[in-house]
Amino acid sequence: MIKTADELALMRISGKLLAAVFEMLDRQQFAGMSTLAVNDLVDRFITDDLGARPASKGQYGFEYVLNCSINNVVCHGVPDARQVIQDGDIINLDITLEKNGFIADSSKTYIVGNAPPAARRLVQIAQEAMWRGIAQVRPGARLGDVGAAIERHAKKNGYSIVRDYCGHGIGREMHEEPQVLNFGRPGTGAELREGMVFTIEPMVNQGTRKVSTEDDGWTVVTDDGKLSAQFEHTVAVTRTGVEVLTLRRDETPTGGRRPR
Repeated sequence: MIKTADELALMRISGKLLAAVFEMLDRQQFAGMSTLAVNDLVDRFITDDLGARPASKGQYGFEYVLNCSINNVVCHGVPDARQVIQDGDIINLDITLEKNGFIADSSKTYIVGNAPPAARRLVQIAQEAMWRGIAQVRPGARLGDVGAAIERHAKKNGYSIVRDYCGHGIGREMHEEPQVLNFGRPGTGAELREGMVFTIEPMVNQGTRKVSTEDDGWTVVTDDGKLSAQFEHTVAVTRTGVEVLTLRRDETPTGGRRPR
């Protein structure tokens, strides 16, 4: 769905607020916290500090404001008071926020304390893969260009891309058309047009790309028990290229890091 200039202006507000949530989380020490405590921290920050609505809460029957996916959990991890984050974990926090009727969606995989080098490398490549996909976004490009760039970067570094889940259009609804696959062939798929807004959110696995859903109906894990990492931004197609609506202050629009 193509967004008007006025709609994009509102989506920028939602994106900026969601970026502020992650900037707050960047200051946290996660080791020793329960995933439910992180959920409640984010809930209070979105509602009390930002005056916005946690868009995931109540969506599809989900009770929480975020997904917290630790180590071999690929996505949709459920906050739990009994699940304590440990030094050495990697944890993806996937958060949505609604303001003025428009939703932003973003996620980041955090390295907790003294995670081993193999985990750190996986997180780095997952983040780079997202930015490789973002770099393909411009009017006239194809969705296959985005997916191909993501998968190429993961595979050349020895990792696999999860194919069961993908990015999506976003706006007044959390999930709109189109689907944004994290794999594909260049020059194929829907043509990108100015005003399109969608998420790019690759899930990168150490081992097999095959995943399964646990008995809670939400938590998705790697079939081989190896680690998985994910990053996500909400982006808009502009006249000249791409705008990252959920860009954080420590990031550049091309995926670099700003000095603190």
